[in-house]
Amino acid sequence: MRFESLSIQIGTPAPDFSLPGTDGQTYGFSDIAGQKGTLVAFLCNHCPFVMHILDGFVKFAAEYQERGLGVAAISSNDVVSHPEDGPEQMADLARDRGFTFPYLYDESQEAAKAFKAVCTPDFFLYDADGRLAYCGQFDDSRPRTAHSTGPRTEM
Repeated sequence: MRFESLSIQIGTPAPDFSLPGTDGQTYGFSDIAGQKGTLVAFLCNHCPFVMHILDGFVKFAAEYQERGLGVAAISSNDVVSHPEDGPEQMADLARDRGFTFPYLYDESQEAAKAFKAVCTPDFFLYDADGRLAYCGQFDDSRPRTAHSTGPRTEM
């Protein structure tokens, strides 16, 4: 089944949150906000679409953080169904991939609901005033897997 971001009105103010990071600190939107804007990415450890864009996203984040963009990633996945998305594994991924931004755990999924994030990866870009400027995908590339390279069937 294909999921797409829910329609959110451009200009909507960023929701606030209070989430623990893999670094042991707690963050809200104001803690991650940058002078030039803020990018909130909903990611997880197990998604092949996240893994496909992750290195490019990490590089992009580091480059634009130097230019004044605040960046954070949030995982809202249920660790019962996806134990590889738990806080310990998130910390490992953040360290191994060189995250320069906080990786936050949304155990209750309240932040995901507030942002209206429905899939991973899902990106929300806010301007310097904290108003939504863009929501959607990182780029239009797709991972190539056994499921994506064979003959396609229509449902």
